[in-house]
Amino acid sequence: MNAPRSTKVEVDGWVILDKPVGMTSTQGVAVVKRIFNAKKAGHAGTLDPLASGLLPIALGEATKTVPYVMDGRKVYRFTVAWGVETNTDDTEGEAVATSDKRPERGDIEALLPRYTGVISQVPPKFSAIKIDGERAYDLARDGEEVELAARQIEIHRLVIAASSPDSTTFEAECGKGTYVRALARDLGRDLGCYGHVIDLRRAVVGTFDEEDAVTPDELRAMKDGLDGFAPVQNALLPVETALEALPTLAVSQHDASRLARGQSVLLRGRDAPVFEGTAAVMSGGTLIALAELERGELMPRRIFRLAAPRA
Repeated sequence: MNAPRSTKVEVDGWVILDKPVGMTSTQGVAVVKRIFNAKKAGHAGTLDPLASGLLPIALGEATKTVPYVMDGRKVYRFTVAWGVETNTDDTEGEAVATSDKRPERGDIEALLPRYTGVISQVPPKFSAIKIDGERAYDLARDGEEVELAARQIEIHRLVIAASSPDSTTFEAECGKGTYVRALARDLGRDLGCYGHVIDLRRAVVGTFDEEDAVTPDELRAMKDGLDGFAPVQNALLPVETALEALPTLAVSQHDASRLARGQSVLLRGRDAPVFEGTAAVMSGGTLIALAELERGELMPRRIFRLAAPRA
């Protein structure tokens, strides 16, 4: 007889998984969801299997804040091997162009200003972008010709972290939609030597950094109560952690009840906020809603049901 399946529970918060190389983002979500026995989970931005680093995973009510993490800045550390371009722009693909030339550090540094600010980038052919309902990587694997349109991205900072004759390690701070593999491909082409990514790590996503991260093995040890490890609940960050970039408004319990029922609240008097736009609304230290403030009127957009996290 099969053992009865455990009943899933309501768990609300963020787990910042330090995803190892080889694990897919979907597998990472499944690991965290299973450890917390959570009803609902999702991630804030796919990380390639060949990449390591921060994979923010939202549980329960935190899934309502995923867009605010995905729209935040990311920091990547990546190493480009010079002399070979592959069809996937990383080590998983086949070589499509080679060169004996190797770039001087000064030549690379001189090129970097062209890759900062708002730039145009053609995504890799092996990417999750959809073409007529099909993923680009599925079409590419089937041998079909994939043509992706260039899109505008923003790179806030791009610097050399380390260099050798055959490879260069960069650190990039960038916005949503940036493909590091495409960055390596284009740098290699502009330098006349070709290049592809051989190592990639995401170090920052939105408000989360490596100090927040926990590995799958650490989570399992916490769940199993092994000596030296804190309870697994300690790895769960509050839902509102993802909203630190937003202004916060504190309201009374009466106003919180109105917002929770989907009703707007008028904020008047000398203590009324002077800004307009989206705000995280708190009452008694609890996140109540994401709301839009316009001309003194606070209108709820997303309502939160926050229970004490269980695992």
